[in-house]
Amino acid sequence: MTIRSGPLARRLGLGDAVVIGLGSMIGAGIFAAFAPAAAAAGAGLLIGLAIAAVVAYCNASSSAQLAAQYPTSGGTYVYGRERLGEWAGFLAGWAFVIGKTASCAAMALTFAAYAAPAGWEKPVAVAAILALAAVNYFGVSRTAGLTRIIVVFVLAVLALVVIAGLTATGTPHTDLGLGMFDHGWYGILQAAGLLFFAFAGYARIATMGEEVKDPARTIPRAILGALALALVVYILVAVTLLLVLGPERLAASSAPLADVVAATDWTWAAPVVRIGAAAAALGALLALIAGIGRTSLAMARNRDLPAWLSAVHPVHTVPHHAEIALALVVSVLVLTVDLRGAIGFSSFGVLLYYFVANVAAFTQDRQHRRYPKPVQVLGALGCIVLVATLPLVSIGVGICVLVVGVVGRLLVLRRRRTRA
Repeated sequence: MTIRSGPLARRLGLGDAVVIGLGSMIGAGIFAAFAPAAAAAGAGLLIGLAIAAVVAYCNASSSAQLAAQYPTSGGTYVYGRERLGEWAGFLAGWAFVIGKTASCAAMALTFAAYAAPAGWEKPVAVAAILALAAVNYFGVSRTAGLTRIIVVFVLAVLALVVIAGLTATGTPHTDLGLGMFDHGWYGILQAAGLLFFAFAGYARIATMGEEVKDPARTIPRAILGALALALVVYILVAVTLLLVLGPERLAASSAPLADVVAATDWTWAAPVVRIGAAAAALGALLALIAGIGRTSLAMARNRDLPAWLSAVHPVHTVPHHAEIALALVVSVLVLTVDLRGAIGFSSFGVLLYYFVANVAAFTQDRQHRRYPKPVQVLGALGCIVLVATLPLVSIGVGICVLVVGVVGRLLVLRRRRTRA
């Protein structure tokens, strides 16, 4: 059977790219990361958010600089191969694909937790995965169009939560500044590592670089624009959560945004917030499927994943084999494992991914440089520090997954040499 693996079509403009990045970040972060960050740092999560934002900016600028020079599918997997060698690229790509596959399962289960009747969570999660994989299958324009609708709705819901919280009478927790360092710097840095999960969506823009119009100009603007917009939203929501719920109640909450409106005079809005949470999880899942599909395509083109995954649909020009395989794997994960607690593991993979991006950007010549080298040094050091402060279980699982990937690639390379 002949596998068609031609180029993807450039159909995404600046607005589409920003929306895809926002859809990835808003869905993953707002509804998943603040509670564990509060458990780690209490009110100090605000400092952790600032640290995560600085590291994210360094990583985003490195990704933008690299994407302008290498406007193709695959993101840091491609950048690592081009600038640092095959092994660096493989480690970045492997960490991204495995970590984000777990994130897909987590987002599908998060959607089902808000949208499904009791006992039907897993079947509804699988249905969501298959439906969104079908949307991606029929072209990136449809992916961007649905993401735009979801993002607008989710931002409207978040605005409702912020207004409800900030206009509530008698807000109980107004002394947050006094308790920001109660958990120490280790707790703050651990919160930063967990909250970094919320910023990881801008990578989706770079991984889809082969489908962006005028990529050298559009991708850098889209990455930094999406990051800035997401940061403003995160700050408003974080302050609202802490003022209304306080650090302890936030840390124990499984649905903190719904708890905010329930604690005010806006109790009627609780169902709307739950629908918004479900929509945000869908938006994140939609963008994840698109991003993982493109990275898998790039790895398969270089035979770091099975060549079958490199197929591009002759009509819709999408990596349809990669997306079908991803949908099946994530469906199996959803039916067999509860991965809603995969934030730490996903952060481990994403931080390694961006460490490679920063080092790769550091090696670029003056012609392709947009940002000074100290920015990439700060980004790389920030990634190392945040990885070191993640929960030990997340670090252990991440290292095991990397070892499996390295051993697998060594065996494949050895077999190829034997055949040659």
